Amino acid sequence: MLLRGSKQGRGVELSRKVLEEAVVASRTVTTRADDRLQAVLAEHGLTHATAQALWAIDPDGEPPSMKTMAQRLFCNSPNLTFVVGQLTERGLVVREVDPADRRSRRVTLTEEGLRVRSAITDAALETSPLRGLTATEQRQLVKLLRKALDSTP
Repeated sequence: MLLRGSKQGRGVELSRKVLEEAVVASRTVTTRADDRLQAVLAEHGLTHATAQALWAIDPDGEPPSMKTMAQRLFCNSPNLTFVVGQLTERGLVVREVDPADRRSRRVTLTEEGLRVRSAITDAALETSPLRGLTATEQRQLVKLLRKALDSTP
């Protein structure tokens, strides 16, 4: 990865230092948020992986296919099958045939899944270190994070 900077190399060192600080800060925010959410996940019998899978299902959208879920979660099919199996056993989701493609399965939240997803989402928002930012700062952060994600190959 090339970092922008002056020909003398000082700008490259500074850019690397700032990038490193940004990476460490973003990972620390994520770790702190995960730690703060641990008790709520345990209360609902969830792991970080099963909570992420619940978040990957938009209750206002079409139920995602298993393939879409795997893409959203950056995982392979066997791992996703295991995680969705845990959610199915808990009665939080159902796997059903996709009417648009009978070879595919889609994942739908149950009423209990909607309730639990809402509870952990509320807890994540309440305990997030990002709550300390103003609404303007939060919008700015979202814009920058989307830009960073869009520029990632």
